Order: sequence, then C-alpha cells, then structure tokens
Amino acid sequence: MRLLPAVLSTVALAVAAVPGTAHAAPPPVPPLRPAALRAALAGLPDTEASAALVQVRGAAGSWSGASGRVSVRDPRPPVPGSRFRIGSMTKVFTATVVLQLAAEGRLSLDGTVQQYVPGLLPASYAPVTVRNLLTFTSGLNGVDVPHKTPRWFFAHRYDHWAPGSQLDLTEPLAFAPGTFQRYGNADYIAAGLVVEHVTGHTWADEVTRRVIRPLRLSGTSVPGDDIRIPGPHAHGYEATDRGRRDVSLANPTLQWSAASIISTAGDLDRLMVALFSGRLLPAAQLAEMFTVPEVTMPDGAPAAYSAGLNRLEIGGLVIWGKSGDRPGYNNGMGATRDLSRRVVYSVNTLTMGGDQPDRARRIITAALT
Repeated sequence: MRLLPAVLSTVALAVAAVPGTAHAAPPPVPPLRPAALRAALAGLPDTEASAALVQVRGAAGSWSGASGRVSVRDPRPPVPGSRFRIGSMTKVFTATVVLQLAAEGRLSLDGTVQQYVPGLLPASYAPVTVRNLLTFTSGLNGVDVPHKTPRWFFAHRYDHWAPGSQLDLTEPLAFAPGTFQRYGNADYIAAGLVVEHVTGHTWADEVTRRVIRPLRLSGTSVPGDDIRIPGPHAHGYEATDRGRRDVSLANPTLQWSAASIISTAGDLDRLMVALFSGRLLPAAQLAEMFTVPEVTMPDGAPAAYSAGLNRLEIGGLVIWGKSGDRPGYNNGMGATRDLSRRVVYSVNTLTMGGDQPDRARRIITAALT
C-alpha cells in the first residue's frame, strides 16, 4: 500500500490532542534524564522481573538501555532489536487498518457489525457500530476464561481459537452500545472480523500489507498459530514454587486481532511516528485516534480510550499510547502528540495477570518527567 502524505500541521496536531485549546502550545518536554533511566533499569533480575528494555526518542534527545538476563541460562541483557509479545498494543494496528478502510469508503464508522458481518450477533442485540468497537463502547462480552492465571495458562497455552470464538454471544450486551466505555478484547476481536468480511482477506494479511510492510517493520510479525517468538528475545518466566517456568512459547490465537502481535521497540517507535504524523491515515480518520468519547466507565470514571489509543496525563504532559501484556511480558508505548517525546518499554515480569509492575512505573516516570 502506498503511504499517505503527511497532511497535518503542527497547529492541527495540537488542536486534535487537546480539544478546546486551539491556540495553546503544548508544554515543552522535560530534559532527557539518562541517570534516572539507568536507575529505573538497575538491579535486574529481581523478584518482580527478569529483564527489561527501554527506548526514548524525540526532540530532547535519545536514549536506549536494557538490563537483566535474556534467559536463566544466558546472563546477557536483551540486545537492541529484541522481540517481545506486545499484547494489547496490537489494537493500534487493528484500529489503523479499520480507519484506513473507512478512509477508502469501504466501511463507515457509523455502519454496524450487523451490516458488515451478517449473522454474527444475535437478533436481540441493539446495533453495534464500528466506532463502538474501536472505542470500547459496544457492550460486547468476551468468553470468560482465566487466561492470565498460571493454572489455566499452562493447561491451555497451545490451544487454537478460531476467529470469533473469543466472543460470548450467549449473554446480552453488557450495556446499550455507546453509553459506557469498558476496556477489553471483545471489541477488537469483532473489529478483526469486520476487517476480514469487508476485505475478503485475513486480518493478518491486511495488517501486514497495510502497516507492517509499508513501514518496513522488520521485527514485527503476526504469529497466527506459531507458538514461537522469532529472532532475538528475552524469555518470559513465571515464578513458581519450583522455580521460574518459561512462558515464552504460547499460541496467541485467543488474543488474535486484539493482542497477538510480536514486535520491537524500534518498530513500535517507527509506527508511532508514521501514525501520528499522518503517513498512515488522512486527517479525518487520524482525528478518531485522538478523540476520547464523552462517556464514563461503568464505575463512573471518565473514558480514557480513543480509537486504538489511551490518553494519559503524566507530569503535565499529555501522552497518547497503548500498553499491553502477556504472560512474561508487560509493555507500553506512548508519545506526545507532536512526537517530541516518545518512549517504548518492555518488562519481563515474573507474575502473570497482575497490576502494572513497579519497574514499568519507574521507567515511565524516568522517561516522561
């Protein structure tokens, strides 16, 4: 696919990032702090993580580092270009493909899943729009399996899941579409099905043709049923009573179009630059990625997700990005809207399914404040 020309000016970028502040310049990024970044990586492995890597880029300078062990048998830290399972950062790829299809007129964000994938949803369901899927406001439910618990993971790590089998369509919608935002994989599984039915090609082929290949993301792959992580990578482990058990090998089809891709820090930085600067999407569709719907979460907290991205405010900076995790891997990427500060990290956690590790919080603080 031919990349679209950059179409957004600096002013337009600022306006899209902070609605209602058309004339406000974004705050300057803080100076790069190499000592703080080194300290954030120090002391690995420990009881929380076996290894970590981080890459910072932008107008105030660049820095890369890694620490810990590649594996229990290899004491070296991860090398530049190390691959890792990016988990839910996959959603950025899927959202980009869907928005490209909208730009081409092949679907409408106000069109429905019922229209594009006839027969998928029960007749009792209210209309669910494509925009609902991208912004986690559909009310669709995923199959409730404890996939981030060791007992379930080790029993089912090699299972194959057919596209769509990850949805629980026996239950009613959790809420009326468009009334709440609830984060989860179900919306992006359905989005993958929309891509396949609209294009006649697999979701993996569309992601590869539209994003991975044009941007030359040489360390990025859509694994399908392949249980391996290709190329250099730090192994993921789970701490057990019998020691650390390797969790690197797994069939990622349960996560499919929501959380299955493998990538590198360099490739994810390249994706952010191309995406934010308008090389992958025209202005109208790109604006969807920087527009958080005016709804709340079911618990009353304000919505925080746009089409594929998460809006965060850290140390006075507005950051747009995405986190993701799989057993053995907790990762994130984010950037200011003008790309003046960008960070990608991966932490090899030792306990699956927990909260964001302290190591990740220390890396984010060092990189963005």
